[in-house]
Amino acid sequence: MSKDGSRPAAVSTPGSAGSQVPGKPSEFDLIRKYFTRPVRHTVEGIGDDCALIEARPGMQVAISTDMLVEGTHFLTGADAQLLGHKTLAVNLSDLAAAGAEPRWATLAVALPDASEAWIAAFARGFFALAERHSLDLIGGDTTRGPRSFCVTVMGEVPAGRSLKRSGAIAGDDVWVSGELGGAALALAARLGRTAIGADARAALDHRLDAPQPRVELGLALRGLASAAIDVSDGLVGDLGHICERSMLAARIEYALLPQPQALLALADAQLRSDCLLSGGDDYELLFTAPATCRDELGALSERLGLALTRIGSMHAGEPRATVLDASGNPIAHRGRGYDHFA
Repeated sequence: MSKDGSRPAAVSTPGSAGSQVPGKPSEFDLIRKYFTRPVRHTVEGIGDDCALIEARPGMQVAISTDMLVEGTHFLTGADAQLLGHKTLAVNLSDLAAAGAEPRWATLAVALPDASEAWIAAFARGFFALAERHSLDLIGGDTTRGPRSFCVTVMGEVPAGRSLKRSGAIAGDDVWVSGELGGAALALAARLGRTAIGADARAALDHRLDAPQPRVELGLALRGLASAAIDVSDGLVGDLGHICERSMLAARIEYALLPQPQALLALADAQLRSDCLLSGGDDYELLFTAPATCRDELGALSERLGLALTRIGSMHAGEPRATVLDASGNPIAHRGRGYDHFA
């Protein structure tokens, strides 16, 4: 999207995204109409071969990239506006886990056709969330192909104060925001693995389709949390990344895991465990903090109106996460976390 339209004619072929079909908008028309917005803190945005950004004095730039592919990350026929929201939300969640303030993003899209109604709805969802976090879209690319989206987000964090996976210390508490397993349960219902009542299903669908990146929490955790990660691929798998980077073991108590009522009421114990421990798409923040921070974190929970639950602790030992039952015995589980190539 940072291109100015000066592509050599030989690159375009009949029917490709780069060729002009009489009566239909070109690739660049679509970019100008749906994805070019005024910028707030960008030196040079969409319109040139490269965007120009400049970090504020004393700030470091945190950068993350995520891709969403139809059939892997979302089902065919997904609502375009919700998909626009989620495409950006999953990336903002990474900035939240770093304690970074969102500033800039690029967006690369592949679409099977140039349906303006679909693109307009996608853009509404994307920019509604971008506006909420004062984020500038500064470039990207468009092409014809199977529906997929790739966002690179950039945020600012005071030098030396970013949250990392490697900062946990033995004796730290393990915390998680919000609830776990709701998005995975919604997906299980869509795939016919379980049945859920209409009211509960609507709330769970919203968790899956419109996750809320915990940006405000991430900013507030600077100076409180010792390590952090967002729960995108499953609780145990993502906590395992903190364990590996911090070279510590983690013990979490199954009974303490915060979860929606629909999951608590689930008769299928294995499905409940799978959703809680290895279900993806929660996009909550999982973090460690010294026990001395418990009161501050309780006050922060009240200030943000967001549940923060202490679910376990970090210990010296083999760097992996262990789930314990009410008697303190390890629970066998399939909580490895999502792996695209497993």
